[in-house]
Amino acid sequence: MLDLFSAIDISSAALDAQRTRINILSGNLANINSTRTEEGGPYQKRNAIFSAEPVSDEFDTQLHHKLREGVRTVEVTDIVTENREPRKVYDPHHPDADKHGYVAFPNINMMEELVNIMTASRSYEANITAMNSTKSMLLQALQIGKA
Repeated sequence: MLDLFSAIDISSAALDAQRTRINILSGNLANINSTRTEEGGPYQKRNAIFSAEPVSDEFDTQLHHKLREGVRTVEVTDIVTENREPRKVYDPHHPDADKHGYVAFPNINMMEELVNIMTASRSYEANITAMNSTKSMLLQALQIGKA
């Protein structure tokens, strides 16, 4: 059995994870033409890694814990850099061109990143809807007590 406060905690964790993912994806798009980084070379695409974590809070009792063993929340456990080969473009006048006139650009597919941002945004919206529904149920439960 899942109490309503835990449902809010789960939605909140999902909102935080999707916000982090959107920020990383936006950074990928913002750096799609970055040929120089502090690490050297072109920008490398980054991805958020999610993992399921057990739900726990200070109100849990052993009975509730046993009933809720299957319930999980989500968190970003790592942000990884992809080691894709850079996209080479012939531009001998570019300041970062190699001796053959090729410039190394990040190998980031704009359409892929936009689709990922849309997916993360939809997930974010779904979790806001879930949180608002839970909040509405809590308010209705309080109204029952008034009657």
